[in-house]
Amino acid sequence: MPGSTQKCIANSPDSVSDWGTLAHFIYTTKQHMRLTAIKLAGFKSFVDPTVFRLPGSLIGVVGPNGCGKSNVIDAVRWVTGETSAKQLRGEALQDVIFNGSRSRKPVGRASVEMLFDNSDSKLTGQYAKFSEIAIRRELSRDGESRYFINNTRCRRRDIIDSFLGTGLGGRSNYAIIEQGMIARLIEAKPEEVRLLLEETAGISKYKERRRETENRIRSTRENLDRLNDLRGELTQRLAQLKRQSENAEKFQKFKKEERQVKAELLYLKWASLQDEANSRRSRVENDEAQLSERRGLLQELEVSRQAQRLGQNEANQSTQQAQAEFYSAEAEVSRIQQSLAHAREMREVKTRELQAMEQQLKDLTLRITEEEQRRSTTSEQVVQLDRTHATVEADEANLRQQLSEAEMIPSKRWSAGITSIQMRKHPCKAPKRNVPA
Repeated sequence: MPGSTQKCIANSPDSVSDWGTLAHFIYTTKQHMRLTAIKLAGFKSFVDPTVFRLPGSLIGVVGPNGCGKSNVIDAVRWVTGETSAKQLRGEALQDVIFNGSRSRKPVGRASVEMLFDNSDSKLTGQYAKFSEIAIRRELSRDGESRYFINNTRCRRRDIIDSFLGTGLGGRSNYAIIEQGMIARLIEAKPEEVRLLLEETAGISKYKERRRETENRIRSTRENLDRLNDLRGELTQRLAQLKRQSENAEKFQKFKKEERQVKAELLYLKWASLQDEANSRRSRVENDEAQLSERRGLLQELEVSRQAQRLGQNEANQSTQQAQAEFYSAEAEVSRIQQSLAHAREMREVKTRELQAMEQQLKDLTLRITEEEQRRSTTSEQVVQLDRTHATVEADEANLRQQLSEAEMIPSKRWSAGITSIQMRKHPCKAPKRNVPA
């Protein structure tokens, strides 16, 4: 935080090789706000929420190689706004999120929070009234990074400005002394040494403010230049707009005159139309009077016309009656003529039929003679057939008697006997023919 001179001293692993440990020490002076706790969750090897309490001014973190001591310093770098993955010993910023192990699943976000004691109101500004200052940073898998001061969303710039002049969060980060840090300071370029000295002297924040002020002044000058350009353009356009304004005034004046002239013209037209309407009204009255007279004449003509129409209807009825009688007589004459023609045709037909009947009579006379000859022959055949019929009836009576005696005979033989009897009976019958007398 502003004004703090917190130091982190990391001894070389070679110096503690007998113990196999690496110690990181965090030292906080009592002249400024004191760091009281560091909370980590999902950050690198700290998958579970972990809290480091810092009760004193000199704290040591001791542990075997690979236990995550350096991750504590990386957490301090990261929460103070570090955006370089190389400074955090990774390839991408998302590498700070716990990526899982054999026994644990990866997590979705990383969070680091540092708590500072501000009971002496060492921090000025809007946070001076708080007795404890909490700075937190969160990062999710989708790359969204969020910063908070006392659980209030803020910008990364606000965090960096809070740590200017403290050796944390700036470009020098001299408050964190780690392996190789001294060598880099000795071999640093003059520009880098200057930055370190300025940060140590506490003037970096003022230079940063000066740079921001200069940027604002430069931006303001650019805005003034743009405003001057706009002013020049507006000045050029002002004359044009003035001419346009004069033209608009003239246009309004002419428009007003035009409206007045149109009103006068419309009044004259209205007066003319009014006179014409009066004259036409008088003519209409005269025409109505004439129309009334003509309507009276028309009614008289209509009465005479009705009388003529009645006479015409009576004449038409007489004419129609005469025409009907004429058409009836003409139809009767036509009917009589058709009857005469039909009678002539019927007489010719009857004549032909009479001739045909005479011829048929002759033919029938010949056929009767022939039939009489056949009749004599047929009479003899009938007598012979009657004799045969009597013989057959006698045989049938005998057979019926035999049939009653032979009821026990098998049905097959009985059927055969019946069949033979029928064959003997029916061939003897001859068809009867009507013989003409």
